[in-house]
Amino acid sequence: MEWAGAFGDIGTLIPFVVAYISIVKMPPLGLLFMFGITLLASGLYYRTPLPIQPMKAIGAAAIAGGISPAAVYGAGLTTGLFWLVAGVTGIIRPIAKLATKPVVRGIMLGLGLTFMVDGIKRMRGAPVLAGCALVITYLLLTNPKIPAMFVLLIIGVVSGMIMNPEVMSELASIHIGFKLPVFSIPMISWNDLITGTLLFTIPQIPLTLGNAVIAIVAENNQLFPDRKVTEEKIAISQGIMNLVSPLFGGIPMCHGAGGMAGHVRFGARTGGALVILGVILVLIALFFSDSVSIIFKIFPNAILGVILFFAGSELAIVVKDIGDKKADFYVMIIVTAFAMWNMGVAFLVGVILDNSLRRGWLKI
Repeated sequence: MEWAGAFGDIGTLIPFVVAYISIVKMPPLGLLFMFGITLLASGLYYRTPLPIQPMKAIGAAAIAGGISPAAVYGAGLTTGLFWLVAGVTGIIRPIAKLATKPVVRGIMLGLGLTFMVDGIKRMRGAPVLAGCALVITYLLLTNPKIPAMFVLLIIGVVSGMIMNPEVMSELASIHIGFKLPVFSIPMISWNDLITGTLLFTIPQIPLTLGNAVIAIVAENNQLFPDRKVTEEKIAISQGIMNLVSPLFGGIPMCHGAGGMAGHVRFGARTGGALVILGVILVLIALFFSDSVSIIFKIFPNAILGVILFFAGSELAIVVKDIGDKKADFYVMIIVTAFAMWNMGVAFLVGVILDNSLRRGWLKI
């Protein structure tokens, strides 16, 4: 089940990695190597499936804006510095305390629904395949002998080859070639640091606070009460990995709540799932970095959509403990709506609305 759960977050991993490599022209060796190393470190240290994901606001802006890899590395360094300082100084704790239960649950529900909607959009390209995959996955989700993710991956590979026959000939061109990542700092100029900070780092902060600090702490501590984490620890963790990752060609990364939901939904219960995925990515990076685009092309977009759909549903169902108090449910719904647009705005709106209702300034 740990092996099955290891692949529970590839619905977000593969699209971002492919886009970074094909559009931003980032070298796949350093990108995958540092992603794998960070997964290994997270799994071994936290001992829960506390995930590693690409920072989505930075990734989306980089992919859409035609920015150089050096600017992405610069954004990683300044992002890492910000979260390291926030964690070490303890500034993150009073901010996190503003996030009451309705606010946190609203962020988690918004993120879960966003994943589900994104998954449905991907499934529309091959609805019959996606529908069959959904039904089979539902039937196997609680089967301990036949992990649903393995069956889903087999369906994906087989259907990918049927739908795209030329992939077979491309797979034949895959070759083994050992390479080590190169030191990336000489590539980064002061202009890259400034560009990365203004365009990427600052807009990413609110999203990371909501999704990768507040939501992931709540999710981890609810699922694994014997292995709790704190906001400071998560902030420091994200600071360290983003200061180290760009040194060898890695992208900005975070501990996204949706990733944990995906890993857990398909069977992961320990950090072993992250170690498994991390080892696979490191091996691909070191020996198959020239063939990454071919390897990832195997999985149809519809199958990635199914994985995203289940990850989103797992994250959204966490809100079942919100209770029957009308004000709390109202705050959660409002925050959910804003979270599907912008996590930072959702957090701010939720804090203001929740405090206004508790103090009697507003009535519903």
